[in-house]
Amino acid sequence: MRRFLQIIISLLVLTLWGSGALAQHQRTATDTIPLATVMYDGELIPEITLPFTEVYDKLPRRFVKERARWTRLRNAVYVTYPYALTAANILKDVNAKLASMPDKRARKAFLESKEKEMKAKFGNKLEDLSVYQGKVLMKLINRQTGQNCYDIIKELKGGFNARLWQTVAFFVGGDLKSEYDLQEDKDIEDIVQEIEVYHSLHAYN
Repeated sequence: MRRFLQIIISLLVLTLWGSGALAQHQRTATDTIPLATVMYDGELIPEITLPFTEVYDKLPRRFVKERARWTRLRNAVYVTYPYALTAANILKDVNAKLASMPDKRARKAFLESKEKEMKAKFGNKLEDLSVYQGKVLMKLINRQTGQNCYDIIKELKGGFNARLWQTVAFFVGGDLKSEYDLQEDKDIEDIVQEIEVYHSLHAYN
């Protein structure tokens, strides 16, 4: 064992100092090179700390797929969550104003003006959302408002429009009646909490 350690130490010395340093040491008997030592088996031996080396391997295919799924979902939540917050605030404001409008004609005019306002403000941005992002947005709207998109449309635009848009959503793989579930949508909730923490830290700073 001791012989093995001597060989390892010799190799380290050759590697770190180089042949030139050893030659100089051999020529000059008075030269000294300070080294840390450690007691091993009753003897002092040089101790040299080598830098850490990180070794990476390719992720297994299942982890690659999971990372891609998570990244896609995280991006979708980051894009759509602000729209869900805005939708919740708008719906709250609209419902409050409609409650003070007993006249059906006035309610219709107000909704039409609000719809035009929202289209002008968000129309192009919402049209750029992918089908996948749209599905995530519907989940988040339900999270923020307590109502699914079908019921919101039905309440504001009538049952015919709600059924019409539900049919359109069905053909692109969506469902206006989809609701937010804390168990099923745990990943979305984790990402939402991440966003909330990020904004609270920036607000504090």
